[in-house]
Amino acid sequence: MLGRRWLTRRRALVGGAAILLLLVGITWLVTPSAATYTTDESMVTVRSGPGDSESITLDTTLFLPTGASAGSRVPAVLLAHGFGGTKTSVEDQAADFADQGYAVLIWTARGFGKSTGEIHLDAPDYEVRDAQKLLDWLAARPEIQTDAAGDPKVGVVGGSYGGALALMLSAADPRVDAIVPMITWNDLANSFLPESTGAGPEQGVFKKAWAGVFFGNSSGRSDIGSPGPRYDAQCGRFAADICAAYLRIASTGRADADAVALLRRSSPQSVIDKIKAPTLLVQGEADTLFPLSEADANARGISRNGTPVRVAWFTGGHDGGLGTKSDQDRVNFLTIQWLDHYVRKEGETPATSFTYSRINGLDAVDRGLMSAGFSVTDYPGTGGQSSTALPLGRSIAQDVANPPDGTPAAISALPGAGLASTLLNGVSVEVPGQNASFLSAELAKTMTVVGSPTVSVRAASPTGDAVLFVKLYDVGPDGQPALINSLVSPIRLTGLPKTIDTATPVKVTLPAIVREIESGHHLAVVLATSDQGYAGPPEPVVYRVEATGDITLPTVAGEPIQTADVLWRWILVGLLALLAIGLVAAILIARMRGRKTDVSVDPDLAGTPLQVRNLRKEYGNGFVAVADVSFTVERGQVVGLLGPNGAGKTTSLRVLMGLTRPTSGEISVFGHKLTPGSPVLSRIGSLVEGPGFLPHLNGEQNLKAYWRATGRAWEDAHFDEAVAIAGLGDSIHRRVKTYSHGMKQRLAIAQAMLGLPELLVLDEPTDGLDPPQIAEMRRVLGRYATDGRAVLVSSHLLAEVEQTCSHVVVVHRGQVVASGKVDEIVGDTPTTVFEVSDLDLAQRALDKLHVPYAVESERTLVVQLDHIPRSEAVAALVNAGVGVDRVAPRRRLEDAFLALVGDSTAGSGDR
Repeated sequence: MLGRRWLTRRRALVGGAAILLLLVGITWLVTPSAATYTTDESMVTVRSGPGDSESITLDTTLFLPTGASAGSRVPAVLLAHGFGGTKTSVEDQAADFADQGYAVLIWTARGFGKSTGEIHLDAPDYEVRDAQKLLDWLAARPEIQTDAAGDPKVGVVGGSYGGALALMLSAADPRVDAIVPMITWNDLANSFLPESTGAGPEQGVFKKAWAGVFFGNSSGRSDIGSPGPRYDAQCGRFAADICAAYLRIASTGRADADAVALLRRSSPQSVIDKIKAPTLLVQGEADTLFPLSEADANARGISRNGTPVRVAWFTGGHDGGLGTKSDQDRVNFLTIQWLDHYVRKEGETPATSFTYSRINGLDAVDRGLMSAGFSVTDYPGTGGQSSTALPLGRSIAQDVANPPDGTPAAISALPGAGLASTLLNGVSVEVPGQNASFLSAELAKTMTVVGSPTVSVRAASPTGDAVLFVKLYDVGPDGQPALINSLVSPIRLTGLPKTIDTATPVKVTLPAIVREIESGHHLAVVLATSDQGYAGPPEPVVYRVEATGDITLPTVAGEPIQTADVLWRWILVGLLALLAIGLVAAILIARMRGRKTDVSVDPDLAGTPLQVRNLRKEYGNGFVAVADVSFTVERGQVVGLLGPNGAGKTTSLRVLMGLTRPTSGEISVFGHKLTPGSPVLSRIGSLVEGPGFLPHLNGEQNLKAYWRATGRAWEDAHFDEAVAIAGLGDSIHRRVKTYSHGMKQRLAIAQAMLGLPELLVLDEPTDGLDPPQIAEMRRVLGRYATDGRAVLVSSHLLAEVEQTCSHVVVVHRGQVVASGKVDEIVGDTPTTVFEVSDLDLAQRALDKLHVPYAVESERTLVVQLDHIPRSEAVAALVNAGVGVDRVAPRRRLEDAFLALVGDSTAGSGDR
């Protein structure tokens, strides 16, 4: 006995506590402490313009890491905001850089917010010169590291307008050590006047919607009701030459040579040979303003200088926001890695490999999109490493009409809507008669397109000219088309013949994309005559158009990226290993003590879907959500869980689904004691918190994505049976965005039914449905509770529970006040319903009995019999010559419910 004394329960607990403390210590070691910083706001006066002839003030904020001083200097980041923003637009990003030990200077660009001056669109003499003066200001700060007198150690980071500034500043000032331009342009003229056959911006098609967003963001008002330093009714705070160029282009839809030269003055293209700072180019795949081709042009131009360049494509952009969470993490990692090496002079030289991402599914935890990252050693450009030719089907020339004044117009994107534009991602509105579609052959196997597809088109026009918008759609087996990232290729064709037979094919380069095209899908080339985002010819005319030959699809052999959080995976593996060691030790101790963990099934409950015993949930502040709840759900039953707001219904369901732990009590599912993560949860299907569907996928694709996230085999999903029970029919192949609320509820029920779980738990399944949809949902639940399955429904619709459920549990103030069959809960009542053949004759007979009654319908009377037996009332009606078709007691579940709980509405919401 003395040899086993160390194996006491007390010592086992102490050992477990030691392991826990070890885990806490490791977590503390690997978790970075929260960095602190101070901020210093000031209005900085700078002289810029030609010959520094102009004096303006810039609204700035300097973020300084705590401890930065003349004796402990730190490197700096100049962080620029996007067009229409102010310094506050990048405050969060500045704080992140400061947490990494960088001093960060943010400022409001000239012409915006509280800063004075006019907007010149990142012109060398103005915005670029302003930034150079800010470099001077940084170099003079005693806390900033320098490479030489007046030369700060500094990287420049910015997105869109700020990204172009980073490129232009690095070309103008050799003091810049590294730059990270994001979602920005190479040629501003080409960005606003694109032409996809290579004709150049003079022949480009005006991107009027995005240009209007830019022009509209120049009003100079910093706050509503508070005018900026200068506000012009027509030009806002734009410089006169910029304003005049915009007005000319917007009026004619064409650019003259002066306007193109002015835009190129503000373009990195004009100074690309002078950029020597190592450059990390981050560009968005969902971007109709500055597409991937702009970053490609910057990368090719800068690399010719021998400058280190890295290109990273991610799933966001002006139309896609920040992209997926994994993309945000990847971009942040690459940015810090780049700055740490080239500015801080720490760490290994970053790779110059090319990285890209593609959407690859639904995040079952965050209910958002997931993306996978890939890497290629050498940047392939938008042409890809190789290509595949996909033949178009039988091509027949078609007539398309250009609408007068461009109205009505097709819709492909929502310029300026930011993240809201993702609601339209992949969706478009084509106007009948204004487009021609040409379908490719079916893909025999899945392929990932990375780069710019190309296609040949030809056209005939009675005027000799045509403006067309070429689009590439991904068409699924159900025939539903998706416009890839809402991208459009405008072309302006001149010198066209009047008949298509003599027209010469023209090669069109489509926008670069990253898209997995699944086997069985087709690609469709659409030639449209209008687009809401662009200016087209105002005169009505009919063109004849045709897409010919093949669609050439570029591909890249990318390797999956080991993301920056791999370290944390290894840490997690280590923690799990320690936990496993602790668990093994606990099991050994228990065995050596002769104790065994009872994991057997309670044989008396093995056939019972659910038994809840003395459930209690109390929170740390003393609030009791559930006091004492006990009930049982048997096979074949549809059980309704009822109670007023605050009764504890939802809390009970959350405990049941393992989403929260009870304070005390026990839940048994088919005889297994239920705990969070318990394997027996796989026998339960639930709809307790909103399912969250991807609107651009159809119902089947959403259900498949959900099932894949469970890790179980598809053949175990019983997909067809679940869809049949839910009554979805052919709607399962429609996109969820086209579903009514009722259809989405059915899809949610079908998701809960996948795998045909033996117990279905639903919280308010009829919420928001109209009466016909509620009636159908009632039938759905009834159909499910067969073959030994059971359903538990929480609802506030008492009438529906009465008609849907076989049993009911009434909860009030966290306790069960009644449970049993619905008929038993309703009980008997003196109120009786009579359905009669002659309403007038029946009323006269009841008048003689001196009983109160009410007419419910043309054949139905509701009678309060009190002390008169029903048999006597029936006899009186029959003796009066009235046919009595139905006699039934009238007491609704609502009456019983109110009798049980009164009019209490404890709590402000369900618990």
